[in-house]
Amino acid sequence: MDPTVQRRLIEEVANVVIDHADELTTLDQAIGDGDHGLNMKRGATAILERLDDVAAKPLPDALKMAGQTLVMKVGGASGPLYGTLLMTLGKELPNGPNQDDLVRAMGAAIEAVKKIGRSDVGQKTMLDVLGPVHEELALRGPELLDRVRKRGAQAADATVPMKAIKGRASFLGERSIGHMDPGARSASLMIAAICGVMEE
Repeated sequence: MDPTVQRRLIEEVANVVIDHADELTTLDQAIGDGDHGLNMKRGATAILERLDDVAAKPLPDALKMAGQTLVMKVGGASGPLYGTLLMTLGKELPNGPNQDDLVRAMGAAIEAVKKIGRSDVGQKTMLDVLGPVHEELALRGPELLDRVRKRGAQAADATVPMKAIKGRASFLGERSIGHMDPGARSASLMIAAICGVMEE
């Protein structure tokens, strides 16, 4: 991973979370504790404050450091879930990953998130974006990044008609239907930011 690209990736992912914090909070107010945007913004800001240190490390170590920062700084479920995702990616990825490495590592990271969250795809969580994006990543063919970005956005939209089975939203039962899951939205935003940097 080129150090300049790695730094840009970290900045863009953190900034897209910060820029959409109000939207994420509004989504979470409808079906959750109302703190997803604030919590994610706190974590993203903490990572930016350590940007020089994080960006200077090899990719696996950078991912681990970012994940540890989220676990320490982000409240609610988001910190452990996103932190686990990043730390597992860091554990599984080599310094210079290819597509096969990324597919394998993301599969392992998704399984780790499922385990810590005791949840699965189809239950109106961030997994409903991560799962489909992982499937798309595994496919060959042209315009992969554009396809991944679109699949992530479509997957987030697809959580709107779902009934929540896990998380705070599950307490609402049928009333959770009609609202986008905030974790799915934050995941789709970060995936889109990654795709944008890699396309450039």
